[in-house]
Amino acid sequence: MNSNHVKGAAKDAEGKVRRTVGTATGDVSEQVKGAAQQVKGKAQKALGDAQDAVKPDPAVPPNRRP
Repeated sequence: MNSNHVKGAAKDAEGKVRRTVGTATGDVSEQVKGAAQQVKGKAQKALGDAQDAVKPDPAVPPNRRP
């Protein structure tokens, strides 16, 4: 897990809250802003996942890596 993963998850959660508040208050603009923030958060989280996937396994010695 890296900073992009954590920050992305936080943005996603914040967007969900904004979207919910917009729905509760009937504010369509806030709903759209929340949805956009969720998309940004999910994208950043996916970037963090991809970075983790390509990170070398620390259990494998450097001279044994492909």
